[in-house]
Amino acid sequence: MRIISWNTNGLRATYKQGNFDPLFTQYDPDLLFLQETKATSEQLPEGARDVFGYDSYFSWPEVKKGYSGVALYTKEKPLNVTLGIGLAGLDDEGRTITAEYKDFYAITCYFPNGGGGPERLDYKLRFYDRFLIYIEELKKKKPVIFCGDVNTAHNEIDLARPKENVMNTGFLPIERAWIDKLVEHGWIDVFRSLYPDETGIYTYWDQKTASRERNVGWRIDYFFVSADIKDKITGFQTLKDYYGSDHCPIVLDINI
Repeated sequence: MRIISWNTNGLRATYKQGNFDPLFTQYDPDLLFLQETKATSEQLPEGARDVFGYDSYFSWPEVKKGYSGVALYTKEKPLNVTLGIGLAGLDDEGRTITAEYKDFYAITCYFPNGGGGPERLDYKLRFYDRFLIYIEELKKKKPVIFCGDVNTAHNEIDLARPKENVMNTGFLPIERAWIDKLVEHGWIDVFRSLYPDETGIYTYWDQKTASRERNVGWRIDYFFVSADIKDKITGFQTLKDYYGSDHCPIVLDINI
């Protein structure tokens, strides 16, 4: 099975620029998860809403339009699809889709950014805590795969300029501590488990400073799996040369 995760930074723009269809034609995913779609399903072009051979599901903010949003395209129809993580106040920004299949759960999440003031950092940390509770409950039932833009680089190896960013959101000690907690609970960061010492591999680059050309980036997009399926992983790719967003897609191959 192949699963792709990508923060598109606006699915309508991605589609219009011609960077949507190649994900299917070149990489043939069984599941494609998108984050930061910035659109309701009605706002999407038909070709981005309905893809031949796939069922599609979308979530978006209740109030704020053109913001956040996630999507799932899946070859196999899920047994069940859940939007949100089950807590009022944290489920109104269209950030998660959970698809249940016979042998596993698959989740996409666009985690909050901690910028914009103390209240947003607090929101991000509350979301983190609730999400961990949510996935811990799911993994009691069957294995779990979750992916998305976590909006935090875990360790110094995961961004180009750690010293300059240690006091900036996305690399604050309190944000990184949550990923430590994930690992302590047995969740596997797929890329880092396969490439523990790899440097210079990032998934996000600031567009305003043309940092992608200089590879001054951050690894903030992840696949995590529950420990019981770690041995089923067969491959991982970071598609650093795939354009259409300030993030690049990541690809998990797994026998499940």
